Amino acid sequence: MTDGDDGSTEAMLQTDDPTKGSALYEFLYPSKELLPDDKEMSIFDHLEELRERIFVSVLAVGAAILGCFAFSKELVLVLEAPVKEQGVRFLQLGPGEFFFTTLKVSGYCGLLLGSPIILYEIIAFVLPGLTKAERGFLGPIVLGSSVLFYAGISFSYLVLTPAALNFFVSYAEGAVESLWSIDQYFEFVLVLMFSTGLSFQVPVIQLLLGQVGLVSGDQMLSIWRYVVVGAVVAAAVLTPSTDPLTQVLLAGPLLGLYLGGAWVVKLIGR
Repeated sequence: MTDGDDGSTEAMLQTDDPTKGSALYEFLYPSKELLPDDKEMSIFDHLEELRERIFVSVLAVGAAILGCFAFSKELVLVLEAPVKEQGVRFLQLGPGEFFFTTLKVSGYCGLLLGSPIILYEIIAFVLPGLTKAERGFLGPIVLGSSVLFYAGISFSYLVLTPAALNFFVSYAEGAVESLWSIDQYFEFVLVLMFSTGLSFQVPVIQLLLGQVGLVSGDQMLSIWRYVVVGAVVAAAVLTPSTDPLTQVLLAGPLLGLYLGGAWVVKLIGR
């Protein structure tokens, strides 16, 4: 076989695998030139480091939960504020219900306060395995994820929760007196707040998918009709209430976040 034939055969072998040379292939199998000069560790060293970072995360969350429990009554009053002006009164329907409710509130708030420590420990653990390019966009993604999560919680507390609760109070007005179980109320509010915070992570997921080359910004924008339906369905699943007002109020920001994330991916691709 001639040299020309050898070159053509080698070229054919290289093009047989369509994933080679793609962004996804480079993300999963980076070349040695892209890897930073970090110290190599054995599997046992990685397990030991993982154990230490889990211990630090648990310790931080535990300390935050204890701190929140010390101010649990103040936290309860803050979370009751959206409906206190509507004349709603809260009852404990069994012995110890309020005590266990304060434990639940302290647990959620402690997890919220300790989440930056957990996020830092996760980043510190996976950072040595990332390439230089991946480390470059890790910071903006982590910062954006944190900001969006807290923005979702704030949006839920300031907009979604009052709207949903006012709907229920207004609907029952003149027929029944609003005497609510303290445990059921906080289960409703806390689930709504955290599910909203998690749903606000849509642009972060889009940016990750765009960075590894799975989906482009144009492809994301081309399916906007399906996204509208998906946002409504997601809002119906995430909200613990069944009123349409809360679902519409959540579906709107979800759709806006998706379209904004798609445009960001498109601009970065250009």
